[in-house]
Amino acid sequence: MQIRHINAPDAPAPAGQYTHAVEVSEASCTVYLSGQVGVAMDGTIPEDATAQARQVWKNIIAQLRAVGMTLDNVVKMVTIITSLDHLAASRVARGEAMGDRKPASTLIVAGLVNPALKIEIEVVAVA
Repeated sequence: MQIRHINAPDAPAPAGQYTHAVEVSEASCTVYLSGQVGVAMDGTIPEDATAQARQVWKNIIAQLRAVGMTLDNVVKMVTIITSLDHLAASRVARGEAMGDRKPASTLIVAGLVNPALKIEIEVVAVA
């Protein structure tokens, strides 16, 4: 499998830790994760946005591990936060989890089905 990160020279540079486009060739497996939220194994939801964001990443890692993948396989992600007040928390947790990996990425500020939830992230991973 070949992964190529693309930031077109005749378009604006990315505004953050992402790549505008990711080209994947020769992939043998593609996994689409449903949006993961900050619910722990015991069903609890942390009140703090940073703790929720960290739990989201734990849940993403668990789902990827279940199919034999890691965060290195993530090529696209969509992050939904319920308020711009949660942006910093989202970025901190993303930085901790993703390091300098830069998948294609979209950020949306919108409501979630459960008002206790502050962040949801879905990813596409390839191998």
